Amino acid sequence: MKRLILILAPLVVFAALVAIFAFSMNRDPSLIRSVMINKPAPSFTLDAVEGAGVPGFDTAALKGAVTVVNVFASWCVPCREEHPFLSALKVASGVRLFGINQRDQADNAVKFLAELGNPYDRIGADPANRVSIDWGVYGVPETFVVNAEGVITYKHVGPISAESLEKDLLPAIDAAKRKS
Repeated sequence: MKRLILILAPLVVFAALVAIFAFSMNRDPSLIRSVMINKPAPSFTLDAVEGAGVPGFDTAALKGAVTVVNVFASWCVPCREEHPFLSALKVASGVRLFGINQRDQADNAVKFLAELGNPYDRIGADPANRVSIDWGVYGVPETFVVNAEGVITYKHVGPISAESLEKDLLPAIDAAKRKS
């Protein structure tokens, strides 16, 4: 009997691990709570993406008005999918839209924006991914709402869709405006 238990125990443990991983695979990444929520935006300075036609930005630029910060890259397929919703967000909310261009070549970013349009008021280049890490970015795209005091109040993980724009992002912007 002991021998049978010793043989079956690893199989039972393996089956349990497979079940845990299987149930976790389809979890919504937006459920990941950011440790940055209700904390000031990290201190940083980002140079402009050369050729993009808008300035870079730093922590000080985030103060004074509600700002949406979108982390994107030209090589990111979901970033391409969400891009029309960024323009819609800007029109619907009237907030400033700043971009962090993560691990990208300036000429690729400029081509990306020339093709899809540039909804950003400012874009900072983050070629080494240092500022993105400080913001707690897991991967692109990610979008943050920053209130007028420079405090991060909301984080959206993954591409913005029509549904997430209406149900999540616009209400988060309105809440940040009310509290500012």
